[in-house]
Amino acid sequence: MSVTTTARTKPVRRPRTALGRLLTVLAAAASGLAGWVIAGPIGGIDLSVRQGGSVSAVGPAAVAVAGVVAGLAGWVALAGLERATGRARAVWTAIAVLTLAVSLVGPLAATTVPAQVSLAGLHLIVGAAVIG
Repeated sequence: MSVTTTARTKPVRRPRTALGRLLTVLAAAASGLAGWVIAGPIGGIDLSVRQGGSVSAVGPAAVAVAGVVAGLAGWVALAGLERATGRARAVWTAIAVLTLAVSLVGPLAATTVPAQVSLAGLHLIVGAAVIG
């Protein structure tokens, strides 16, 4: 919930709507897909990663699912924090930024430097949509 003050200086709570949070989840997936299209099909970068002993292509389904999962995880975490603390948004933002920073280790498994940079960019794009 966001809090604003009125002329009475009493806090007025405005609940964040489920629709707004759902749109954030969709924006995370859509922005990730847009970045994937720009880097892969348009930019010609082979977005492949090493997994164990094999190489896998990072496709649009994986990008969309990752965006949805990140958005839903953020939604659940924020909702839980809103029930637990009055500073939910600040705590959630710190956790989300730390999670985004840790997620940037993943692109290091890419097969080329351009793929590493592109996949890191996708993480940042999805993170910005979720956190923003």
